[in-house]
Amino acid sequence: MVSRVRVWLNRTYAENVFFMDQLRRNPADRAVEIHATHGDPDSPVLAAADTAELEPEALSPAAYVEYALDQCRRRGIDVFVPRLHQSAIVAHRAEFEAAGTALLAPPPEAVAVFQDKVIAYEAAQAIGVPVPPWWRVRTADELVAAVEELEDGGHRACFKPASGAGGVGFRVVTRTPFALSHLDGFPSPYVPLDLAVAALRGAAEPVDWLVMPRLAEPEVSVDCLTGTDNRVRLAVGRTKNGRRRGFTLDERWLAPARRLAEGFGLHHLSNIQFRMYGERPVLMDVNTRPAGGLHQLSLCGINAPWAAVRLALGDDPGEIVPPFLGQDYTVVSGPRPLLPVPLPHQRPEPAAPRPAAAVPAAALEALPSRAAGRVTGVSGHPA
Repeated sequence: MVSRVRVWLNRTYAENVFFMDQLRRNPADRAVEIHATHGDPDSPVLAAADTAELEPEALSPAAYVEYALDQCRRRGIDVFVPRLHQSAIVAHRAEFEAAGTALLAPPPEAVAVFQDKVIAYEAAQAIGVPVPPWWRVRTADELVAAVEELEDGGHRACFKPASGAGGVGFRVVTRTPFALSHLDGFPSPYVPLDLAVAALRGAAEPVDWLVMPRLAEPEVSVDCLTGTDNRVRLAVGRTKNGRRRGFTLDERWLAPARRLAEGFGLHHLSNIQFRMYGERPVLMDVNTRPAGGLHQLSLCGINAPWAAVRLALGDDPGEIVPPFLGQDYTVVSGPRPLLPVPLPHQRPEPAAPRPAAAVPAAALEALPSRAAGRVTGVSGHPA
């Protein structure tokens, strides 16, 4: 009998409920049990997992590594997909391997390169991957100088933290004075330059921002699966142009992604993003983790999460070529169940089915959240 595979996802994005769904629907029909931990008791990944725990708060990276090793030993984790404190965790790969756990993450050297966007751009440029012009700014005067140079070249300036993920802190600079029009509708990423300058001049300490031109669509996210031999097994681009999404195998996008994945040893799953600067694609960002939209490759007949788990366990899936490219699509959100409050350390075993009228209110609280409980919306399901 083939043994089950036990996979752990720590404090990850809500969209990874789809990553979990795909692991369970693997083409080998192999049993997969998923453990999830998070700091938010209402994270849908906790409800989607077979076992779930709240993570302790305010752990240092070193203390978190000890917590993670304990989880792997106690839970019998075969494959750990770390997001929180990824860099600290991968530095202790040998200890996880001694505990019987494979890390689905790149080596520490690769993670370190792409933690800082300036270092990442310099490294990419050194191996011939095109990057946009950028300025690292820490003061108001540096911000103004960078914005003026970009505007003189006919570009609109934007900025984001030099270290960060998920678009947090991204803003587009505008010269339009702040007015009531800025308060109409939904909040926007546009910020008047004078307000940004005033905030910097009044700040207690300098910022660490990357200023660059606002890059044009299409945006192409290339999902890569790379072995520890630095050879890419899978590379497929997901295109975004407004609400329209699609797929591409155009080498304009895939060739530089492969160069980065193989050149820097981005083992296992990575996501490499490009946009247009003038007439050519340039690197926008590199994520050393699975993308939240990775499950969308299922529209091309690919189960990337399962291929990655196989590779982490030493079962090389070989080169993966999509049997077809899915049609263009858009992304909508849908409800996902949540666990009852308070979060149990482990999900209770499902109770035997009984007629609804016979289930007392106290028993409903003990049922798994797929049967009863609150729901939350998770975006990312292609439709």
